[in-house]
Amino acid sequence: MGTRSSQNATRITCVSSACVILLACTFAIRAQAGAWTLPAGETQIITSVTYSTASAKFTSSGAVPAQFRKIFAQAYAEHGLTDRLTLVLVPEYATATEADPDQPVIHATSFAVEGGLRYRVTDAIGIVSAEASYKTSGGFDTPIAVVRKSGSEIEGRLLYGLNFNVFRRDAYLDTEVAQRWISGDRPGETAADLTLGFHWSEKFTVMAQSFNIISTGKGDPPYTYFRSHKLQLAFVQRLWKGVSLETGAYYSPAGENALAERGALAAVWVHF
Repeated sequence: MGTRSSQNATRITCVSSACVILLACTFAIRAQAGAWTLPAGETQIITSVTYSTASAKFTSSGAVPAQFRKIFAQAYAEHGLTDRLTLVLVPEYATATEADPDQPVIHATSFAVEGGLRYRVTDAIGIVSAEASYKTSGGFDTPIAVVRKSGSEIEGRLLYGLNFNVFRRDAYLDTEVAQRWISGDRPGETAADLTLGFHWSEKFTVMAQSFNIISTGKGDPPYTYFRSHKLQLAFVQRLWKGVSLETGAYYSPAGENALAERGALAAVWVHF
């Protein structure tokens, strides 16, 4: 009886850990062009790679030790169909490993493709846009059968962008709120993102960003309520016409049933 209880406890712990890293694969910070739409015929592609680690997980009763690492690759592509309507396509790949003390090593991989449209509603009071997208992904590669499931999501996003001046230099604000309806056992998600950009010169931009996700409900077991908060500082340098390099770093100051991640990213922006 004691052995069976121990095995059940181990399995529950493994499932819980697997869910955390699956959510971490899903909650990667994605490139985002903001509320602005591209002029008709123009294309922008942001290709990025992010490496992150965590030595702790946030729980409802505080942080607990964890050993986690993740590599996330993404190509965020958009094309102006008209001046007010932009097509968005985002393929992405994530691989993660968690190796907590006295627990089996858990590996997870995920490949997903997201497609959508962003429409500029008005530019009379800043830029107000609405975006709708659909994301499909294959099953995760984990040893836990209960979470080896495919998933898909529909997202509705409202965006607001504003250009202004600070100390005679150009700056901008981008705020976004999104709701995601997710198939399967995972709960839905509400996302809120904020970006403050400062053009230090014609070739150099600084971005301070906040990314936040909160589950809408608990979902079905083994998934549960979660929230994840990340702060990021990034720098974008124009290398030559139409090509820029972004570098940055982020960390998670708080959360619940989520990893306390720290990461670094590099991205190439190409506009043509």
